[in-house]
Amino acid sequence: MTDNPDALAGELPAGVRIRILRESDAERLGAAYQRNQDHLAPWEPVRAPEFYTAEGQRSNIRGKLGMFAAGTGVPWIMLAGGRAVGAMTLSGIVRGPFLSAKLGYWVDRDYNGQGVATAAVAHVLDAARAALGLHRIQAATLPHNAASQTVLRRSGFQEIGLAPDYLHIAGAWQDHVLFQRILHPPVQGPGRG
Repeated sequence: MTDNPDALAGELPAGVRIRILRESDAERLGAAYQRNQDHLAPWEPVRAPEFYTAEGQRSNIRGKLGMFAAGTGVPWIMLAGGRAVGAMTLSGIVRGPFLSAKLGYWVDRDYNGQGVATAAVAHVLDAARAALGLHRIQAATLPHNAASQTVLRRSGFQEIGLAPDYLHIAGAWQDHVLFQRILHPPVQGPGRG
C-alpha cells in the first residue's frame, strides 16, 4: 500500500480536510455519528447504541486500522474545525489481476450540497490509482439515494447493474444499484479496438 499515511491526506471544499483515520478520532467520530444518527439511519445498517459512543468508535476504528495495516482497506475521516464531518472507506481491497476495492462514504448533514462528497470521492479515487495502484472501484447505493448516485456519476462512475437484497440497511435486506469506476484506461491489444 503506502508507507506514508500523510500522502493520503488532502483539502476539500468548505474548509474540510481529509486524512487517514486515527484511534484518537474515536470521540469526535462518535459525536458525529450521534449528531447525524437520524440523517444516516435510512442509508446504514441498524446500529447498537454503543456504536454512537467514543468506546464503540474506538473498537470500530481499531478494526479499520487493522484492515489498513493488512492492506485490505483504507479508512479516511473528514474534519472541519476539529469536528468529524464524514468518512470515506475503501474496503475489500483485492490485489493480483483484480486490483479492485469497494467505496463507502457519508457526509455530515450540515455539509451536504457543498461539493464535499464529490471532492472527497475524487481525492480517494486519485489515491486509489496513484498511491494504491488500484484499477477498479465499485460502489453501491440504494435505488432511491439520488444524492449519492449524483456524486458517483459526477465522479465518473458508471452504473453496472442492480443487486437484489444486497445489504441489510435500515432493518431490511435492500436492493442496491451497483456502480464502477475504472481508474486506468483500457489496455489496447489484439482484438481490443
